[in-house]
Amino acid sequence: MTAVPEAAAPSAAAPTPTQPGTEESDGRRFPRWLIALGALVVVAGVVLRFVTRSDLWLDEALTVNISRLPLSDLHEALRHDGAPPLFYLLLHGWISVFGDSDVAVRALAGVFSVATLPVIWFAGRRLGRPGAPGPIAADPPRARLVAGLSVIVLAASPFAIRYGTEARMYSLMMLLVALGYLALRRAFERPSAGRLALVALLVGALLYTQYWALYLLAVVGFGVLWRAWRAPIADDRHAARGVVVAMVAGFILFVPWLSTFLYQNAHTGTPWGSGEIPLSSFRIAIDEFGNGTSELHTQLNVLTLAFVVLVLLGVFARATGPTTLDVDLRTRPAVRWEAAAAFVTLSLGLTIAWVTNSAFDARYASNMFPLFVLVVAFGFTAFGSRTVIAIVVAVVVGTGFVGAARNVVDERTQAGAVADVILARAKPGDAVVYCPDQLAPAVSRLLERKPSLVQLTFPSGGAPELVDWVDYQDRVDATDTAKFAKDVLDEVGSGHTIWYVENGGYHGLQGKCEAVAAALGAARPGATTHVVGDDKAFFEYDTLVEFPPT
Repeated sequence: MTAVPEAAAPSAAAPTPTQPGTEESDGRRFPRWLIALGALVVVAGVVLRFVTRSDLWLDEALTVNISRLPLSDLHEALRHDGAPPLFYLLLHGWISVFGDSDVAVRALAGVFSVATLPVIWFAGRRLGRPGAPGPIAADPPRARLVAGLSVIVLAASPFAIRYGTEARMYSLMMLLVALGYLALRRAFERPSAGRLALVALLVGALLYTQYWALYLLAVVGFGVLWRAWRAPIADDRHAARGVVVAMVAGFILFVPWLSTFLYQNAHTGTPWGSGEIPLSSFRIAIDEFGNGTSELHTQLNVLTLAFVVLVLLGVFARATGPTTLDVDLRTRPAVRWEAAAAFVTLSLGLTIAWVTNSAFDARYASNMFPLFVLVVAFGFTAFGSRTVIAIVVAVVVGTGFVGAARNVVDERTQAGAVADVILARAKPGDAVVYCPDQLAPAVSRLLERKPSLVQLTFPSGGAPELVDWVDYQDRVDATDTAKFAKDVLDEVGSGHTIWYVENGGYHGLQGKCEAVAAALGAARPGATTHVVGDDKAFFEYDTLVEFPPT
């Protein structure tokens, strides 16, 4: 997916060498204070990737619990979880060195997110440099502009900052995609054995990080095959054929994990949700690019609107003067392939999720987000005025940091409020019962200092640290709530309190948690509700009910 030199515009419309914001302008005329401000944005973005006050929510706590298992148990745990192993292996090693506190386990994602910043600079430099690559000193002003703005957009991105503060694999995914973009372009320029080997390694790493990488690799693979067959220049066809071989080698690296992937695909999936119409999911993804968290926390969608405008300008428009644009519906060649790869990848994933009735969350779009950032940054080249560029940068940075600030102060889970009550009031031998078990990892992590508690989960009745996603919905449907409640009562005995952590709003429960609560209440009258689930303030919300001893 190399950039193609843009066709020269007619002489009457061609920008003059002195027009700001165009390829021919002197990019060094940007004032030093603006460059210094950009540096401050990057520093602030780096700091924000390591700051959040929230407790770990389900996915994070579950990831940490799996990662700190002995290596001999990791494969079986992931087989029941539904994820590939690379991030868990890295986090396992990280925990062995830095421990498993909230700050420590999240810092690994922060490191990956910070490492993406210099990579996106090199990616932006290549995207902004038309024609054949040259030495750094020969970079045209547009290359410096796109490189710098790529870093600024990513540094201030609330989406990137959010997943830089989450103990999950999505910041690693963004880093690998950005590295893959660079490796692919370099392999097309000169397909040496070393460069092709790097492509193969990155393809394998992507597959071992998050399965939505398959959609990106399918789209890129199709483009590479087309270039290997139809590129007008023989050297380009030869380079593309080398990349095809490298990508196949990358898939071969995934073969040892293939049987596990097929098992997960057949038995885990996304039981926590169902498929949606692709257009609706597409809107959610773009909205969260601008907001960084769930739909609960929006910033009036100003940044989302700015992103949409910049993408459209980058793909279709170019500056012809300080206040004029030339629009080409055939798209600008320099950014055509990056935009196509990004949006076709997302569309393909959303369509398959809809057809297979699989749930979608915007974090899956980390498989194309670095390409999206490059297209957004390239959109600034459509402005012919440095003043306009500075104003739009200020809007993007300002609204981005609003979302980042909310990431610092927002609680992702209500587990802390629940755990505080249990830690203060529960006695040894009391039972904590979770319905569904998806609430258990976040709360039980906070209860580790009180090991004398009995903890049980619905539907399995098992330990709270892990969630078994294998045939999850079938097991929920097959569980008799009356029998589950009786088993809990029998195990706890009449002399101990039952602390019931519940959220019946989870997908597929269909009143089962309410039925368990009713059965416990019939056997243990006088229940007290200590925490009421607040779906307005928390992404993951819990209700805590105390059923006293009889």
